[in-house]
Amino acid sequence: MATPASNAGNSEDPTSGDNDGGGLMKMGWRSLEGLGRRAQKALALEKKHLFWETQPVEQFKDRDNQDLVEGPIDPPQDVSEVRKEPYNLPKDYEWCTCDIGSDEIMNEIYNLLTSNYVEDDENMFRFDYSTDFLRWALRPPGFFPSWHIGVRVKVTKRLVAFITGVPAHIRVRDKVVLMAEINFLCVHKKLRSKRLAPVLIKEVTRRVHLENIWQAVYTAGVVLPTPVATCQYWHRSLNPKKLIDVGFSRLGARMTMSRTIKLYRLPDAAATPGFREMERHDVPAVRRLLRNYLNQFIVAPHFSEDDIEYWLLPKENVVNSYVVENPESHEITDFCSFYTLPSTILGNPNYAFLKAAYSYYNVATCTPLLQLMNDALIMAKRKDYDVFNALDIMHNHSFLKQLKFGPGDGHLHYYLYNYRIKGFMKPSELGLVLL
Repeated sequence: MATPASNAGNSEDPTSGDNDGGGLMKMGWRSLEGLGRRAQKALALEKKHLFWETQPVEQFKDRDNQDLVEGPIDPPQDVSEVRKEPYNLPKDYEWCTCDIGSDEIMNEIYNLLTSNYVEDDENMFRFDYSTDFLRWALRPPGFFPSWHIGVRVKVTKRLVAFITGVPAHIRVRDKVVLMAEINFLCVHKKLRSKRLAPVLIKEVTRRVHLENIWQAVYTAGVVLPTPVATCQYWHRSLNPKKLIDVGFSRLGARMTMSRTIKLYRLPDAAATPGFREMERHDVPAVRRLLRNYLNQFIVAPHFSEDDIEYWLLPKENVVNSYVVENPESHEITDFCSFYTLPSTILGNPNYAFLKAAYSYYNVATCTPLLQLMNDALIMAKRKDYDVFNALDIMHNHSFLKQLKFGPGDGHLHYYLYNYRIKGFMKPSELGLVLL
């Protein structure tokens, strides 16, 4: 069970002794994707997968073996047989369980992630997960506090490493499996020679197993054994002048700034009649829309109404969701959403933050998806987002080019722990977004 999820998911092989954090592929066109490439080049091929070759994950050599059965790789143990004691840490460090409800501890987590989780190759941008976002990501229905794991220095009690899991019902073809979504694996930069990452992964695995859960899902910006799908982030400028000024993107050939601003200009208001913010009474209708839509994908979440209420009801500067209500029948026919993940802009005297929106779940039944997503872009622009990002999963590929998204130059890989899927999914066959 492994590295953080994109969201961005999303870190390098922990066996390398170096972990620059998750979600790199979410950050932009240029230097923001360089960190993953740098980490991947730094990993010697013969050392790259030593840890993962000991884990119940599909191995590269087995990818074409048609005799292997789809489903769990190892059978579940009796919970009584799961190791009771935490794994050993280097002598100067100790485990802790992080209370996400504590403001003091949340500030410690925020500071650890802000300084050590994701930074681009040229030291221009750094992810800035808000405490509100982290609490949202880590306390879904049925969450286990024991899955919020930290490592502290024994003497100073300073938090120097972190990993989390949350439970999620994931449908794989026609089977719904209770899994752990693993995220936010982070080790302080000065401690990466201590090889804490594999121990963190084994410890969160142990705690997940104690809850009689034996599968997990995660993402990474590098290739580990063995991706079930590989996706690409696309980016749509909302504030092109700022993005160019801070080095997130560049002025196109034969383009002036004024022409670029005009190219990406959006209307002031949504075009779809009945387009409005989602409200609590919309939860059952949104669940029906999503259940019907997600059924067509090989891997997708299996949302309950509690899940819909938790993950998709709007929360300021965390998640934004909109529905289309038929003006005559009042039926909810369409739905779109995006979540918020800003970055700190380093060393720029004019700008402190880059406000990014990430496409979440979208369902179009009566409104064309192109129009629905253009309305989502308009809402993001009105809320002062600088860029709108989307993976090429589900049916997103149908609107990316027409709505002037540009492709990123790296990829995000999806993985299952202790579950085998035959074949390799196309991005359009994947219906799961990991934060």
